Amino acid sequence: MASIGNDPNGRKRILVVTSDGKRKTIRLGKMSLKDAQAFRTKVEALVTYGTTGVMSDETAAWLRALPDAIHTRLAVAGLDPERPNTHLAAFLDAYVARRVGVTAKKSTARIWSHTQRSLIAFFGADKPLQKITPGDADNWQLDLTKRQGKLGPHMADSTVRRRCGIAKQFFRAALRLKLITQNPFEDFKTTVKPNRERDRFITRQEAAKILDARPTAEWRLLFALCRYGGLRCPSEPLGLKWAEVDWAGGRLLVHFPKTAHHPGGESQLVPLFPELLPHLREAFEQAEPGAEYVIAKWRYGPGTNLRTTFLAILARAGLKPWPKLFQNLRATRETELNETWPIHKVCKWIGNSPRVANESYLQVTDEDYKKAAQNPAQYPAGLSLPERKSETANVQKSPDLPKDSESYTTLQQNSIGVSGFTR
Repeated sequence: MASIGNDPNGRKRILVVTSDGKRKTIRLGKMSLKDAQAFRTKVEALVTYGTTGVMSDETAAWLRALPDAIHTRLAVAGLDPERPNTHLAAFLDAYVARRVGVTAKKSTARIWSHTQRSLIAFFGADKPLQKITPGDADNWQLDLTKRQGKLGPHMADSTVRRRCGIAKQFFRAALRLKLITQNPFEDFKTTVKPNRERDRFITRQEAAKILDARPTAEWRLLFALCRYGGLRCPSEPLGLKWAEVDWAGGRLLVHFPKTAHHPGGESQLVPLFPELLPHLREAFEQAEPGAEYVIAKWRYGPGTNLRTTFLAILARAGLKPWPKLFQNLRATRETELNETWPIHKVCKWIGNSPRVANESYLQVTDEDYKKAAQNPAQYPAGLSLPERKSETANVQKSPDLPKDSESYTTLQQNSIGVSGFTR
């Protein structure tokens, strides 16, 4: 199938007939006969691959390790299969481009981009994938941790874990493509644990101040959909259409982009809670004729910044911003609903599971402590609350002894030693 040709000065070439029946020449330069024979074996394997579409792991590893110049000669001969770029930046770009619109949304790609930039900034755009070792991955993780975070001098542990998980995902794909022989991020712990220290319950009094801060009717509805509807912002409120508002049935058809890839997680009917109704009616009355979406203004372009507007409204209402501005609105509503309705109904409306609700959403509020402390069921019937006794109530006063008594004289003459009374 292939033969070795000898040129002057010890140069070698491979003569091979490819699957199209044409005879091709691959010049190797100066090379020993033994190395040329090994190269010929691999070339014959590539010819077989062109016919069967099956390549061994050994041949794939050999092909990855070849210099770019040899790859070019194989490609000219029609023997190099379409070779994905094995340099970091090009591979990551190709990975994202293949998946956006197919298995990933544009919003997911924006989340991936943070990890892409971190990897390229640390390793360099032209870093070969196969040269990134587990030790290099450890150093990248440490570099992430040292970076300035939103809430302190170091990046939050959950953020680091999330980016490590995405990096592991990238390199798992490279491993399946046989571009690398091991995933350097494989041993990383990437389970994201919720930071419950950033929980905040947004009271109805605070919500009233925000609604009274005179934002637009559309913004008041957006806030109400998050605080009293429990919707994920911005995807769920911005996707709500007027045709999906069932006024007579008292419900909304809400689409859940985040869980759309799960069976039955595409959408759900959410009750038209009484707290939502006045804001929904107001926005409907002010909507343009033929308007399709309930929230129209804030749908325009990726530059729309809901957070900046929300912060301005909070300042106008005299309130300090809380962590996780929109997520805590959703968590607050789920906590409220959980006090009245069974958890399976609450999770159906909110669009999560009881496990996720307990781990990330449900909160214990200050009001819960007050109610628990005042709950008469803690004490049996007829038993009153314990009264506080004075500090001297249990202290018994010693009787006064006459100075001329024998006991008084004995006590004055005795002293207290190391082992007790001594005479």
